Amino acid sequence: MTATLALLKELINRPSITPDDAGCQKLLGEYLELLGFTLEPMRFGVVDNLWARFGTKGPLLVFAGHTDVVPTGPVDKWTSPPFSATERDGKLYGRGATDMKSGLAAMLVATKNFLVAHPNFKGSIAFLLTSDEEGPSIDGTVKVMDTLTARNEKIDYCIIGEASSEYKLGDQVRVGRRGSLSGKLTVFGKQGHIAYPHLTINPIHLALRALDDLTKTTWDKTKSDAFPPTSFQISNIHAGTGAGNVVPGTMEVLFNFRFSTAVTHEDLKARLTEVLTQYQFKFELDWTLGGNAFLTTPGKLIQATQAAMKEVVHLDPILSTGGGTSDGRFIAPTGAEVVEIGPLNTTAHQVDEHVIIADLEPLTQIYQRILEKLF
Repeated sequence: MTATLALLKELINRPSITPDDAGCQKLLGEYLELLGFTLEPMRFGVVDNLWARFGTKGPLLVFAGHTDVVPTGPVDKWTSPPFSATERDGKLYGRGATDMKSGLAAMLVATKNFLVAHPNFKGSIAFLLTSDEEGPSIDGTVKVMDTLTARNEKIDYCIIGEASSEYKLGDQVRVGRRGSLSGKLTVFGKQGHIAYPHLTINPIHLALRALDDLTKTTWDKTKSDAFPPTSFQISNIHAGTGAGNVVPGTMEVLFNFRFSTAVTHEDLKARLTEVLTQYQFKFELDWTLGGNAFLTTPGKLIQATQAAMKEVVHLDPILSTGGGTSDGRFIAPTGAEVVEIGPLNTTAHQVDEHVIIADLEPLTQIYQRILEKLF
């Protein structure tokens, strides 16, 4: 059993459903402390975070990741217990095997191997761990970054261990993510008997053309070669009392923008409000910004990553901005170069989540080679 596989099994066996860390950070912290890292636990609310640093001089490379996992779903649908790491057919099964405990295990082992081989390297390595990535993301990485910024502790390079590979380990690396802006639109009408429409104002009828207009709107100010077009999607519509003979007084629409760097969340809010106002009905909007888009421009970290993947898995990775949001959205705005490198993402959040065991050692080697190339 490799060191990465052994550590990954220990992590999977801890039921760390958001925001419960379930001892994962204690385990990882003890590992890092033995390597000479200085540990700084940071607890905000009910969320455990850990900042661990080796060295005091720049440049500073940070391995970032989350110890929390999503709920298992129906346990009886799993072939083996979700929090009991199980080997089967060349795969390791368990919740978090892909997202993202395999990345964490590989990062730690790679760091140990690097420090053994290069004890006098010029620079610093740190780990930023949170148990709040799969949840609200309010008291996790964003709070740690606020603390680091307040004391002028600057990150130069950041590697996030999210599952980034699509078909083969190392076939793509994420160099950015779209932003996420959610909203609730409330349209106001006048409730009444459906048989007397002249005495009512139907908010559904009022909003239909406006909603259709929003789905057809081009949102980006310019075309982005790095991102797909900004997307407006309606996720829920609710109106009515449940009775079939009552015109509702209000309608609620939940929607989301996944947006590129070619537009800001302020632009999206203003444009949507402008479209709705044209239809002259009464409405209210409530907004929630999940995170802004970010894009790492080619620099030393991307060059080192591409070279490491070429050497270890013999692939030229696609530079991707796909997928949902990640905690990179809290780190990139400080000026750090951010990439996401990890195993296949095909079973993330699924029943019988698993990682290919044969991918663990090459993933560990990729992280180690990046360290060697940067330092």
